[in-house]
Amino acid sequence: MNNSDVSGVNDYYFDGIYKDIWKSIIPQKLTDAEVDFMVKSVGLQQGSDVLDIMCGYGRHTVALARLGCYVLAIDNLHDYIEEIQNTVSRENLPVDYVQCHVLNFHSSRQFDLAICMGNSLNFFNRLDTLKIMANVNAHLKTGGKFLINSWSLTEIVVKDFISEHTGKNGDIIVETMSEYLFNPTRIETTNIFTLPNGGKEEKKAIDYVFSFAEMKAMLTASGFKLISAESIPGRKPFALGEPRIYLLAEKI
Repeated sequence: MNNSDVSGVNDYYFDGIYKDIWKSIIPQKLTDAEVDFMVKSVGLQQGSDVLDIMCGYGRHTVALARLGCYVLAIDNLHDYIEEIQNTVSRENLPVDYVQCHVLNFHSSRQFDLAICMGNSLNFFNRLDTLKIMANVNAHLKTGGKFLINSWSLTEIVVKDFISEHTGKNGDIIVETMSEYLFNPTRIETTNIFTLPNGGKEEKKAIDYVFSFAEMKAMLTASGFKLISAESIPGRKPFALGEPRIYLLAEKI
């Protein structure tokens, strides 16, 4: 299954150079720990159904499918869907993939777990976030779980907000300039990538910032009950200033 209805949700942020950098900065051990938490917290087993929205290049999709779960992977970016398609075909994995705007996805299937990882949900304003949460809820079985990973909660970003930073990823120089803005609360970021040959590529992005209380309220309004909030899934409860959060909610 490979449908196409792309409206462009932050696709400018994940193409070209940034796509390869994004893949290189996430260690495999983090993906392994996240997948292990999904399996244990939800009781996933061979034949369980998982919905991976804004799946990226499929680091969770592929790992879960290799364990025998059926996964429906959804992303707006063609390159990512094509990469998943190639892996699925090569390994004959139980995965379907859909290229579409995440606000428009639909499946007749009901899922045991839905995941939205890698800070992807923070690409959306409050109204669209509520639409996504409600749509996810409609695709879950009663008692199904929804796992959200974010590093743009208020409790995370206000403690050590950095407006400018320059670093290197391999031979590429990365200059980052960010503004913390209000109404709506958001971080607008410009990344400038300088290649070894002197060429430059500029990418801009917006991450909407919600507090823990706001996220919990939106989940509740969308038919969920928040179960846990952890900085290290399955090991460490979330606390002020932690670099990331994993919110696990249950459909009620």
